[in-house]
Amino acid sequence: MAPSEEDGSLEEKENKKKPLSPFATAWLTFYNITMTAGWLVLAVAMIRFSYQKRTHKGLYRSIQKTLKFFQTFALLEIIHCAVGIVRTSVLVTGVQVMSRIFMVWFVIHSIRPIQNEESVVLFLVTWTVTEITRYSFYTFNLLNHLPYFIKWARYNFFIILYPIGVVGELLTIYGALPFVKKSGMYSLRLPNKYNVSFDYYTCLIIVMIAYIPLFPQLYFHMLRQRRKVLHGEVIKEKED
Repeated sequence: MAPSEEDGSLEEKENKKKPLSPFATAWLTFYNITMTAGWLVLAVAMIRFSYQKRTHKGLYRSIQKTLKFFQTFALLEIIHCAVGIVRTSVLVTGVQVMSRIFMVWFVIHSIRPIQNEESVVLFLVTWTVTEITRYSFYTFNLLNHLPYFIKWARYNFFIILYPIGVVGELLTIYGALPFVKKSGMYSLRLPNKYNVSFDYYTCLIIVMIAYIPLFPQLYFHMLRQRRKVLHGEVIKEKED
């Protein structure tokens, strides 16, 4: 899905009960500082490109190496959850991280005709703003010095950024469909030695349909957490 908005409030609550080890705290602080810096580099590169070129065409190619590195580096977040140093759902984090990996490697990287589409810029901008906000939030939180503006931004920016990012992702996937259908890329037809078939075109359609139940669920979850964190409302979550 668009912005990676896994909730940190549950993590904060658990951390109060069981403090992280010094090593875990040091590693997570290093990780979040690194990711904040990485997305800031991306932001500066995007602004510089737009100012110099006065066009969005070629933007993705100018930042693709940095984008691929830091988005792929985010796979560590799944490991963080799995080993317990971040107390967030492995499933939720996995879905969010892998959806980003899918967009970066199996859509934008693989389907070059769509790399200059406006929709790509749309979700890249939302990803960048979201990740700078999110990782800086985690960094300051780990340092026990969280400025209110960062907290406010974390739980307000997503209201606009999340829907815009989702629209950008969906338009990008939709724009890729004609090329995928014509080229047959990543598809496996019968007969073959594996005796299985796979149609990437259909896969992309299924991915788009999956946004229908997933987006509202994640979006309204974040709205509930926003009320809880910023306004102190007590909200009962359903058991998973």
